[in-house]
Amino acid sequence: MNSQIRPSVVASRKSGMPDVVASQVSVRDLKTHLSEWLARAQSGEVVEVTSHRKPIARITAVKPADSGITSPLQKAIDAGLISWSGQKPNLPPPVKLRGQEKLLSDIVIEDRG
Repeated sequence: MNSQIRPSVVASRKSGMPDVVASQVSVRDLKTHLSEWLARAQSGEVVEVTSHRKPIARITAVKPADSGITSPLQKAIDAGLISWSGQKPNLPPPVKLRGQEKLLSDIVIEDRG
């Protein structure tokens, strides 16, 4: 048996679904090289398992579960309050207090001494 995995790659089109490129692997080869095939699926490749050259299963990566913990910065980006292009965030202009010309940030800095 060859020590290198050589999948057959096929493109299939489901109704209403975009083209899916998948590697096909026999049950025997999957059992022999399970960790390699799972690593390929984890990296985003779709793996179809075949038995007697007929597809019987499909292995795909699982999306990570939402941990529910989101940073305040990410929440503000998601809400559209700020935008981020990977550089310094674009924040809204500073808040001015009514009747005064001082910025709230300046008052906080003065208060901290």
